[in-house]
Amino acid sequence: MDSSVPQQKPRSVRLFWSSPSRLFKKRDKEYFTNIGAIVFLLVVILVFAREFLLVAAVVSIVFLIYVLSTVPPEEVTHTITNLGIESDRHFYRWGELVEFWFEEQWGQTMLVIKPLRETRIIILLGHQAREKVRELIAEHIPFRQEPEKTWVDNAATWLSKKV
Repeated sequence: MDSSVPQQKPRSVRLFWSSPSRLFKKRDKEYFTNIGAIVFLLVVILVFAREFLLVAAVVSIVFLIYVLSTVPPEEVTHTITNLGIESDRHFYRWGELVEFWFEEQWGQTMLVIKPLRETRIIILLGHQAREKVRELIAEHIPFRQEPEKTWVDNAATWLSKKV
């Protein structure tokens, strides 16, 4: 046997759970009426300004909001192993992950992981215990109580509260 080839550790599952694939909040008729009125006024203004490309962009965004607000997310599985985290068939090795923290939105707890290259990985905990997840992940990457907020984070928070 060649000793120069590193031995790969066997994969062992430490924790397994399922949760919705994304945040979801059922919207009522009043929400869609308000959005429709705002979009109608915006589209009228854009048509008079002859900005037809912006009209198409606004209508596309409204359609996306409608679909995300009416179609419930699918259930996906998440696994914490000794080698990394697997979420919906995407595997993230511990060496690729920098830090993690928890956030709350719409009454749901999210595990937010900051990788080296991507922006963020967001995994919903569903009914899984937050402390158990924290304990297992903190063995491999640092836990942060509060993430560093950039101006983009602040703008997104403000916008989500207003809309």
